[in-house]
Amino acid sequence: MSYQVIARKYRPQKFSDVVGQEHVTQTLSNAIEQKRIAHAFLFVGPRGTGKTTLARIFAKCLNCTDGPKSDISDEDPKCKEIADGRSLDVLEIDGASNRGIDEIRDLRDTVKYAPASSRYKIYIIDEVHMLTKEAFNALLKTLEEPPAHVKFMFATTEPEKVLPTILSRCQRFDLRRIPINLIIKHLSFIAGKENVKIDEAALFAIARGAEGGMRDAESTLDQLISFCGVEIREEDVLSMFGLTARGQITSLCESILEGVVETSLRQLNELSRQGKDLGRLLSDLLSHFRNTLLYKVTKGDLTLLEVTESESSILAAHAALCSEQTLTRIMEVFFGSGWAAARCCLEKDLS
Repeated sequence: MSYQVIARKYRPQKFSDVVGQEHVTQTLSNAIEQKRIAHAFLFVGPRGTGKTTLARIFAKCLNCTDGPKSDISDEDPKCKEIADGRSLDVLEIDGASNRGIDEIRDLRDTVKYAPASSRYKIYIIDEVHMLTKEAFNALLKTLEEPPAHVKFMFATTEPEKVLPTILSRCQRFDLRRIPINLIIKHLSFIAGKENVKIDEAALFAIARGAEGGMRDAESTLDQLISFCGVEIREEDVLSMFGLTARGQITSLCESILEGVVETSLRQLNELSRQGKDLGRLLSDLLSHFRNTLLYKVTKGDLTLLEVTESESSILAAHAALCSEQTLTRIMEVFFGSGWAAARCCLEKDLS
């Protein structure tokens, strides 16, 4: 059997497997149980958060044996057909490659035909925002009054590019970026299944680099296993992707807050010399100062923060070094003007 990448091997097959999108899975499950199933659905969210995966799972729930039902079995032959891409009644269409009016006219002509062997004929259109305006308009009437046996499911990262007339005909579900702690937990589960030893700092670095996308995190882990073998450490992650270690970010932030200009500039120069991604470093610094400000304003309430226990103690120490006004000023300078203004801030405002 050919190798299957981790992102596909561990792709969720039912609602209970989906990580970090409970607000969507619960709503869809309730719609099925209450028999309030609309005819068109739009899944919106950043890349790698589960839009197409949720559409496929929902299609399984609608066309499974003895369905529709939200509690599906992996052994159900109908579900297996959909998972393997063999179902004649669940059609996945790439909006980027089939974006013209002719393709949509062909789709519109096939809608009237009954499903081959399932309860519903389901059209899943990925990257639907890539359709042309003419293609959208050709789809309007069918989308508004489709036959009872047809369901449409759209996925997009850019809903602002979808015509308002299309949006108004769909039930919209906005997927969130997946929290770091949930990504870490899921990656740890996968590492255990793959017999890979990975330390917590490495998991955190992968989750931080994924920016809320589970697929990106899984692809990174896959690449690291090829690079490192069965043991992965934080430095492996940092060297491969040009990220900065938590300890280095913490040290640089502490120097800035203490107003030690020379140390701050030396640390920054060393990170630049090591080839670190300075744009990403700036983002990490902003994130740390934001967390520190939230910690200070909320007097240590961690419910608004995605941090580990060790990080919370660091935030407490850094919050004690400065005022809220200083933190706000640092963030304004870093966010507004970049490194040139940041250096000026170090040399003048914090000296």
